Amino acid sequence: MTCRPFAALLLSACLACAACQRAPAPDTDTDAAAAAAPPSTPKPANETPAGQRIEADVVALSDDAMEGRETGTQGFDRAAGYVAGRYAEIGLLPAGDDGGWYQRVPLLQATVLEDGAAFEIRRGGDVTALSLREQFLPGVNFNAPEAVVEAPAVFVGQAVHAPELGHDDLAGLELEGRIAVVFGGAPGTFDNTQRAFHSSNREKLRNLVERGAVGVVFVNTADDEARYPWARAVQSIGKPSMRLRGADGSAIDAFPQLRATATVSAAAADVLFDQSGQTAAMLFEQAREGRLQGFALPGTIRLASRSRIEPMESRNVVGRIAGADQALAAEHVVYSAHLDHVGTGVEVDGDGVYNGALDNALGVSIMLEAARELAGAPAPRRSLLFVALTGEEKGLLGAEWFANHPSVEGPLVANINMDMPVMTAPTTDVVPIGVAHSSLDAVLQAAAAEIGVTLSPDPFPEEVIFVRSDQYAFVRAGIPAVYLMGGVVGTNPAQDPKLAFTWFLRHCYHQPCDDVSLPIHYGDAARMARLNARIGQRVGDDAQRPRWNEGDFFGERFGRRD
Repeated sequence: MTCRPFAALLLSACLACAACQRAPAPDTDTDAAAAAAPPSTPKPANETPAGQRIEADVVALSDDAMEGRETGTQGFDRAAGYVAGRYAEIGLLPAGDDGGWYQRVPLLQATVLEDGAAFEIRRGGDVTALSLREQFLPGVNFNAPEAVVEAPAVFVGQAVHAPELGHDDLAGLELEGRIAVVFGGAPGTFDNTQRAFHSSNREKLRNLVERGAVGVVFVNTADDEARYPWARAVQSIGKPSMRLRGADGSAIDAFPQLRATATVSAAAADVLFDQSGQTAAMLFEQAREGRLQGFALPGTIRLASRSRIEPMESRNVVGRIAGADQALAAEHVVYSAHLDHVGTGVEVDGDGVYNGALDNALGVSIMLEAARELAGAPAPRRSLLFVALTGEEKGLLGAEWFANHPSVEGPLVANINMDMPVMTAPTTDVVPIGVAHSSLDAVLQAAAAEIGVTLSPDPFPEEVIFVRSDQYAFVRAGIPAVYLMGGVVGTNPAQDPKLAFTWFLRHCYHQPCDDVSLPIHYGDAARMARLNARIGQRVGDDAQRPRWNEGDFFGERFGRRD
C-alpha cells in the first residue's frame, strides 16, 4: 500500500501521513497488544498446489535480486519481466503497448536536496529558523529545481471545503498570495466515505490553489506521529518522489502555483502558532472534535527548497483473456495488483532490502493464480485484464495512468484490486473494501457463497482504506471497484488476525522484515484467488455492467458509467 494518493507532490507530507492511512488508532487494545510481541506461529504447512504456486511467486518476487522493486529501478524491471513470463506460461494474451506485455508509464522523478532547505518564521523583526530534520522537512518540487517563497501565513484547519455538508474551513479566509498552514485528515463528524474523499491531499491542494495560496505547510498532529513516528519520515527524506508526466514534459497535478511546501513536526508546531492566541495542543484537540476554525498567523513564513528533477519511465504489465461474446468482448474487467515496493534503504538488523513480501508480492501472486484458474476455464463474455501496476507506492501512478489511458480498446467496466493481504493468521473470511458503493456487492455475495467463504465488514472503517490503494484511481475514472484484503475471523483462538494485521503495520510495513520469513498462510491466499476468479467470471458473464448505487457519493461525484 501507499502513502496518501497524490501526495507525491509533498514528499514530507506523504511520509508523515502514511500511518494515518493504514493503522488503527494508537489507543486501541489491539494496538497495545500488537506492540508486545511478533507472531509466534511457525510457518504453516503449504499443502495445496495452488498455495505452492502462490508461494513460489511470492518467493521469486520478494527475492533480494529484485532489490525491493522500487519504481524505475532495474529491480522493478526484473520483477516486471518475471510477471510477463508468468502471464505467458498461464496462457494470457499480451495486452500492453504495441502488442507487447508492457504499457509505458511516463514519469517525472524529483528528489529533495537538503542543501538550501530553509524554514523561517519572521515576526516583529525576529527570525526563528526551524531545524531541518528535527523540526521540518522540505517538500519536493516537480515544477522548479529551486523554490523560494515568503508570504503571510493563514491557518486553514484541514482545508476541507464541503458546503453540501455544512462545513467550510476556508470560508472568510484570505488566501491570495499567502502560505496555507494545514492539518491532515477531515472532520470526524463526516461519515467514512465523506472523510475518505475530503482527507485527500489532492483535494486539499486544489482547494488552496483555487483561492490563491502560493505555499503550503502541513503540520503533523500528535495523533499523526503516534501512528507514524517523525523519525521514520526523516529516514526517507532522500527517497525520490514521482508524478505522471504529461505530453508537454511537465508533471500532471503538480500545482505549480504552490511555489514551496514543507511539513512541520508535532513537536515544533507551537513555534508556528506562537503569538496567535492558540497552542498546538488546543488545535490538536479541536481537530479531534471537528471544530477547527482558521485564522491569520502573525508575521510571515519563508520557505526554500531545492529538488533534482528528471524524466523517467516505468511500466505496467498487462495480460488479457479475450471475451467469448462478440458484442461484449470489447468491455474489460480489470484485475490489478501493484508490483512495486519501496526498494532499498536504511539497514535494520543488517538488512537494507525492503522485499515487500506481503506488500505486494502476495497480492500479485494471488492475481496470477486467479488468472491461471480463469485461463483454464471457459472464457466469460467480457474480456478480463490482469495488470501488475507500477508506482502505487509513489501515489497510485500506474493505476491512474492505466485507468485514464488504457492499453486496450473498449471500456473498463470494473476493477478488482488486491493489495497487501496480511495473511499471517488462519482465517475463514475475506474483507471486501468498498463493495457497498456499487452492484459489485451482490456479485461478491454470490461468489463467496459458491466457494464457501464468509465476507466480513471493514474492521477499521474509520481508516478509509478504500481511497488508499490502486482501486481509487479506477473509482476516480468512474469505474466501480472493490479491494480485497485478508480476513479477520480466526480459526485458532491463539492467533488473532486483527492482532497479526496491526502488528505487521507497526513493525514490518515498509520495513525489511516484510519478507518470506513471515508465517504466510498460503491456503488462505489460494482461497482468495478462487474468490477473485469467481468474481471476474460473474462480472464477465453478467448481462449488465456493474453500476454505482443510486445516490452513492463516489458514483455521483465521479460519474456513472452506462
